[in-house]
Amino acid sequence: MAGIVEAKDGKLYRYFEGQTTCIEPWGKNALRVRSVMMGYDMNDADYALSEEVPAQYCAAGAEAAGNCTIKTWLEEQSVVSNFPGARTIQVACGSITNGKIRAEITAGGKVVFYENATGKVLLEEFARNRLDGHSKDLSALEIVGREFMPHRGGDYQLTARFEPNANERIYGMGQYQQPYLNLKGCTLELAQRNSQASVPFMISTQGYGFLWNNPAVGKVTFAKNLTEWVAYSTKKLDYWICAGDTPAEIEEQYADVAGKVPMMPDYAMGFWQCKLRYATQEQLLEVAREYKRRGLPLDVIVVDFFHWEHQGDWDFDPTYWPDPEGMIAELKSMGVELMVSIWPTVETASVNFKELNERGYLIRTERGVQYGMDFMAPTIHFDATNPGARKFVWNVAKKNYFDRGVKLFWLDEAEPEYKIYDFDHFRYYAGSNMQIGNMFPVMYAKTFFDGLREQGIEKTISLLRCAWAGSQKYGALVWSGDIGTTFESMRNQIAAGLNMGLAGITWWTTDIGGFHGGDANDEAYREVFARWFEWGTFCPVMRVHGDREPRQEPVGTTGGAMCCSGGPNEVYSYGERVYEICKKYMNYRVQLKPYITQIMEEAHTKGTPVIRPMFYDFPQDQATYDYEDQHMFGPSLLVAPVYTAGQSERSVYLPSGAKWRDIHTGTVYEGGQVVTVATPLEVTPVFARDGFDLI
Repeated sequence: MAGIVEAKDGKLYRYFEGQTTCIEPWGKNALRVRSVMMGYDMNDADYALSEEVPAQYCAAGAEAAGNCTIKTWLEEQSVVSNFPGARTIQVACGSITNGKIRAEITAGGKVVFYENATGKVLLEEFARNRLDGHSKDLSALEIVGREFMPHRGGDYQLTARFEPNANERIYGMGQYQQPYLNLKGCTLELAQRNSQASVPFMISTQGYGFLWNNPAVGKVTFAKNLTEWVAYSTKKLDYWICAGDTPAEIEEQYADVAGKVPMMPDYAMGFWQCKLRYATQEQLLEVAREYKRRGLPLDVIVVDFFHWEHQGDWDFDPTYWPDPEGMIAELKSMGVELMVSIWPTVETASVNFKELNERGYLIRTERGVQYGMDFMAPTIHFDATNPGARKFVWNVAKKNYFDRGVKLFWLDEAEPEYKIYDFDHFRYYAGSNMQIGNMFPVMYAKTFFDGLREQGIEKTISLLRCAWAGSQKYGALVWSGDIGTTFESMRNQIAAGLNMGLAGITWWTTDIGGFHGGDANDEAYREVFARWFEWGTFCPVMRVHGDREPRQEPVGTTGGAMCCSGGPNEVYSYGERVYEICKKYMNYRVQLKPYITQIMEEAHTKGTPVIRPMFYDFPQDQATYDYEDQHMFGPSLLVAPVYTAGQSERSVYLPSGAKWRDIHTGTVYEGGQVVTVATPLEVTPVFARDGFDLI
């Protein structure tokens, strides 16, 4: 169990029984850890760690810059055996330091991370064996911190184990449909599904950030007695860890190595109108005209799915959308941008199916029929991990959409969604779904990001239903998927949005009002819609969408027109009282435009989440960690959503170190206290910090 430890090329290596482990500087106050078996090339892919690291913070130059030190040494170690007596051997150990973080390889081969200045343990591998420098690990259990369990004739199931920190709170990890902001005690599937986005970067109150840089399907458990990461099919352990004094410092260091969003275009900061679905060109135009007749601020309107003849055509159906150029010109004359839905699914009747299939640009199935989903027709998805497929799809979309004036795309079905989530059944250009499937939404976003950049669009934004680590750098605006239309569902989205932001996905939104159902004539649902709309005003993007009841009959018998549409979903569809509420909050959004521009610049330059828990801005106020259902919208607005039916008042914690003005009443409060405010249907509590006066 001794192993060999050596320093080489600015990195620390350990070799033991076919396993090679490498620890190296990778960004400010950060280290990257990789481990492989049997000579596999650990440099095969960087995945989320794609940003160029300045020389003073990477292996090539960190030592020369004085940021990194590497040491190796031998320790005398007693070996416990089943035979009488004990023997002493020399065991190789090593350490590597990069700014605020230090890693040590102990006598037993496990890795421990320390805060360099204080020596506080940040994170340590979980190991139980007969030889280690930590007395608590002397054990006959023989459990290792890094375990590669081979599949016969193929990859490994990888398990990485870490000691729990008793008082640690964990945030980030993406979007899961649950109300928990603090993820300590949770088990999370590392897999993509409709309304679930696995983005495996976390921030710990212990003072570190951790990226599981492996796109394999798996799971993570943040248990009381153990933290355990599992990849079901992989060849490499790969993670990144950084130390920081505040959540903001950790977040910004992560953004430096994984990427930041582009600058959001002006039109995207306003109000977006959408429903399932405007079935014809005239329906959509009439809605835009009505918004303008009423003097409502409309910035984006959406052509949703099945505006095509066949999935995979990526084109307007000329029967129901006869003049796209004229439609777009009229919308632009009203100051409205058009967003067009794209699905990655391709049916055999598509004009593009034959060439896509013959070129190998479609996802393959391991057995049976080449089939992944069957909404309106049996389909298979284009393979976004294939560079040729990405280029092909963009060229079709450019000809049929971009060249007609569309520059805003809704990349739906981005997980991708399957009829049955048998992850071991699908194979991509980059590997099996089990190995690399979680990166599909990143490559889907890259398809249109690269195409738009080639056409000179610098402020690139695409709406997607899923993400993985690094999606942000390709202009991904992620929404929370096909969720319910209840207050319980709304509550889940608060946790989802805040954890997505801390996972690095700074652009995030929901379907205001939820997706599945909701009748605009139902008073109970009108309350849900109004509360959700008020909260949505203070989210990164303000967008209504949903499949409302009663559903409308199909408008035709050919092409996409055979797909039915949901009921009315415009702000004037919900009765006069809700309409007045919507107008009030839409005007708030207009007033906030200079402020929203400011916080979008921070997201672009620093990776700052647009919405974030209060502790992000007030890390010294420990009470902020206890209030998980209110949040900051940028640094100057505190929002406390109302997500319970009939709620007439709400308690709000105001962080210490600031004064807070209730935007509805003008009352000013000192921070560091809980206040109770009235919440009639027209009021969601919002407090402005230290004289902020845009609203």
